[in-house]
Order: sequence, then structure tokens, then C-alpha cells
Amino acid sequence: MIQIAPNTRILVAVEPIDFRKGIDGMVALCRQALNRNPFDSTLFVFVSRSAQSLRCLTYDGQGFWLCQKRLSEGRFRGWPRASGTGAIQLAPHQLYQLLWNGDPSRAQAAPLWRPVVPADAA
Repeated sequence: MIQIAPNTRILVAVEPIDFRKGIDGMVALCRQALNRNPFDSTLFVFVSRSAQSLRCLTYDGQGFWLCQKRLSEGRFRGWPRASGTGAIQLAPHQLYQLLWNGDPSRAQAAPLWRPVVPADAA
């Protein structure tokens, strides 16, 4: 099962890919186009050329998971733009925003960690 915990590393490929590729083709993309190790439990997210579908690829220690979401109508509008590296890193709350066809750059959430200050020290 794919788990998206607060410490999950999520990389979104900014360039669309050919969705005729299977798991092996997407693993090769992770290595060659993104210069990343697909076996390090990173969740990789890709969009189709038509921007109607996205795929998530991750390795769970035994094998690869490949999930796909295809919109019944419309296209993914908030897909991140090129950043020079081929991929950008997202926080889990930004991925959820993207999965619901929102703009991840506008997703807001509290920081994952913040120092706790005792009440008497303030």
C-alpha cells in the first residue's frame, strides 16, 4: 500500500511523459531524465501529454507501485512548470492539492515542525 507520511519525499516531473510506458520505462525515466534512484522510496509523480492523467510510482522494498488517476473531464491545470532540474519536490499537502486538480503552489498548511516554547518562557 502507498503511504504518504509527512516525511515522504515527493518528486513531480515537470515535463509530460508518454503514458504507453510501463513500470520499467518509468523507472528508466527516474534514472535518466530525473537523475534519481527509483529504489529509495521516493514517490514520483508524472503527468500525461494530454494532462488528463497522472501517475505515481514508488518502491516499497519488495516491488514497485504504479497508480494512475484520469480525470473524467478537464485537465490538470496546476501542474508545476519547468525548474531546470526536471522535477520539483512537493510536500504531502501539496500533492493532495495536485491530486484534486488544484495548484500545489497555493496549498497552505502549518509547518511540519516548529519549536515548542514553554508558556512561562514567552
